[in-house]
Amino acid sequence: MSQSRFPMPPDDAASQGPSFTARLGRALRNVLIFSVVLAAASAGLYARSQLNAKTWSLAVVEGRLVVLKGRLLPFGFEPYEPPDPRFAEAYAPLELEGNTALAVVGQRFGDRDELDRALFSVLELLARPRVASDLPRDTERGVALVRRAEALSGLSEAQLVTLSSLRAEVAYAVARHQLDTSRKQLDEAVLQLKLAADTGSRHQKAATQLLLSVEPQVRALSDALRAAVHNLPPPAPLVAPVTGAPAPATATVTRPEGGAQAADAGAGEAIDAGAATDLDGG
Repeated sequence: MSQSRFPMPPDDAASQGPSFTARLGRALRNVLIFSVVLAAASAGLYARSQLNAKTWSLAVVEGRLVVLKGRLLPFGFEPYEPPDPRFAEAYAPLELEGNTALAVVGQRFGDRDELDRALFSVLELLARPRVASDLPRDTERGVALVRRAEALSGLSEAQLVTLSSLRAEVAYAVARHQLDTSRKQLDEAVLQLKLAADTGSRHQKAATQLLLSVEPQVRALSDALRAAVHNLPPPAPLVAPVTGAPAPATATVTRPEGGAQAADAGAGEAIDAGAATDLDGG
């Protein structure tokens, strides 16, 4: 039998394509896959943000060392401001005074202890030459740097030993500064007493008596302090004046030898004359 010239019409079920149920299943599958991918990406971004928020770094901004803390984002930093005011000075921008070539700049630290150790290395570098200086301005700067280092809680054992050494240097520098300040105050006090004693004020007599009482001791103490602070030779000790009545002088009568012999001869002649008179009378 010959084939029909006209094709047979397709089956209705085959001509309709995928059913609604199949299309819905594919859509739900795609949505599920997208949700899983989105959730994984969100989890990764969140984990990255948490890690970045716990990261610190150091940067030089306009000649100052600035502490940076990561934002709660996958990337980015901002200047760190401690929530506790007690640590505000420890992590405040630090004047480098030209020392910008530091190994810690640009590094990232996973916790605050690592940050503290890096900051201490910079503070030690700046403080050590200043606490050893004889200039009051440098000494004050060194003292401030050491005080700032004391606020860092994450130092290593070796750094704690170094900090103790810096404290000793600071104590010596502060003691010298206070002694020199005391010397200047004593000299100024004596100068004011002289001014009060030289004027006709109602305190002239009291100022004069006080000046006579304390000026020698103050002058000696001032000279000793000046010599000690500025590494000068010690001043010569004061010689106290001899007090009390002088011992009475012993009078010594010295007679010439010839006079003594003449006197003895005269006395002998007188005795002989008296003896002769007694014999004649007898």
